[in-house]
Amino acid sequence: MGKTLAEKILSWNSGEDAQAGDIVIARVDLAFIQDTTGPLTVRQFRASGFQRVANPGRTVVFLDHAAPSPNRELANDHRLLRQFAHQVGAQLFEVGEGICHQLVAERFASPGEVVVGADSHSVTAGGLGAFATGMGSTDVAVAMALGKTWFRVPESFRVCLRGDFPRGVYAKDLILHLIGSIGADGATYRALEFTGETLSKMSISDRLTVANMVVEAGAKVGLFPSDEVTKGYLEEHGRGQGYRPLAADPDASYERTIEVDVAGLEPMIAKPHAVDNTAPVQELRGTKVHQVFIGTCTGGRLEDLAVAASILRGRRRHPDTRLIVGPASTSILIQAMNAGYLETLVEAGAGVVPPGCAACLGVHQGVLGDGETCVSTGNRNFRGRMGNPEAFIYLASPATAAATALAGEVADPRGFL
Repeated sequence: MGKTLAEKILSWNSGEDAQAGDIVIARVDLAFIQDTTGPLTVRQFRASGFQRVANPGRTVVFLDHAAPSPNRELANDHRLLRQFAHQVGAQLFEVGEGICHQLVAERFASPGEVVVGADSHSVTAGGLGAFATGMGSTDVAVAMALGKTWFRVPESFRVCLRGDFPRGVYAKDLILHLIGSIGADGATYRALEFTGETLSKMSISDRLTVANMVVEAGAKVGLFPSDEVTKGYLEEHGRGQGYRPLAADPDASYERTIEVDVAGLEPMIAKPHAVDNTAPVQELRGTKVHQVFIGTCTGGRLEDLAVAASILRGRRRHPDTRLIVGPASTSILIQAMNAGYLETLVEAGAGVVPPGCAACLGVHQGVLGDGETCVSTGNRNFRGRMGNPEAFIYLASPATAAATALAGEVADPRGFL
């Protein structure tokens, strides 16, 4: 019997014939922490008596979730993480360099690797064919120290994509549709493995967006095969040597197959206060919106800013709706400046914040007021997610977000393209 992507990668990294349901100890190729869960990881690392990390060059510390620091306590957390990185020789990405998940894709993750992070959206690197997953702070502390960790090999769902995306419909709409279809716990500890004819037309940006949000359906990992699109991305970022073709075996066994014809999709939105509370944008048209946030690890990449700029070019945001834009990394910020996207967005009334998580986390740079509504390109809309339990968060694509900023209410982007 052939192997799924999850079984194949964990077999390579454990040296065992890994099958779904097995317990394996696998080599960890990259372990990383960020500034909200990272301080706990460091304290657990030290409490366990560890002095060194197994692979300093592949142990990474990111200051991105509360960057720049909005208060004394978080500034001290940053200080702790800087000291730790210096002491163990880990790589440190400073305030303003970008979101951990985007930087992992740009700088580190390669097909067939095992990546663990102390952040649930560490699954993002599955878009490059890596077995990438979030773990608790203690588990990541052990992985950093030993260079390995244990996994129960997940069963896999095969998600077969066919057709072409219609005008105005994007990867964010696809993953919101999928989460709404299977539910917030519909793929608990499963691997969602994507396949089908549509993949060749999906950029790495698209794949990273989809992989990032599989955890909102409970999945352990979201995996895309490694193909020519992957190779091109790695070469573009000076990492072509990390490319290896990777696909599930044709006779692999899946627990479930889900068929999606993307040609039949329309712009989607997730309503408060759950990511699987989804509906077509058309059903929410007219909902007043006080803030639009375009950014994060599911909406702050160059393609996202390009789409938003194409809709906002020559127009101005609604006077009652503020617009915040946060590029996902320094590289994206520079490219967006050179392409004129940021100029277009600023002229449309956007406020641009430094590369990082910004408003998504609800710590600063866009906390909502009581009763306010926000359309965000982020990945979570739980009550209080953006800093106020009395506010309301809708999740949508950058195109829908940009159209909404113009209209001052939830709007279908197809009327603005």
